[in-house]
Amino acid sequence: MAPIRQSYDAADGVMVHPSDDEAWKHFNSVHPHFSAELRNVRLGLCIDGFNPFGSFYTSYSYWQVILTVYNLPPGMSMRPEFMFLSTVILGLSNPG
Repeated sequence: MAPIRQSYDAADGVMVHPSDDEAWKHFNSVHPHFSAELRNVRLGLCIDGFNPFGSFYTSYSYWQVILTVYNLPPGMSMRPEFMFLSTVILGLSNPG
């Protein structure tokens, strides 16, 4: 398997994939043993909340927690079939 950097062309100064970010590069420099092994999985945790009834006056909320795999090329990492719904948080208020 080729490293992510070899699987697409990134324009200078444009973030096409999370591996273009300074935080990713810093992590690679701090943990070279992890970044050297291509089989290690890099995951992203995304949370998105909304009011299922469409009214701002009700306090009920619905939050979904989605796990994404960042080891995939940019064209695949944000496709629905590679995103995993890990948790649903229901409640009378926001979880934070």
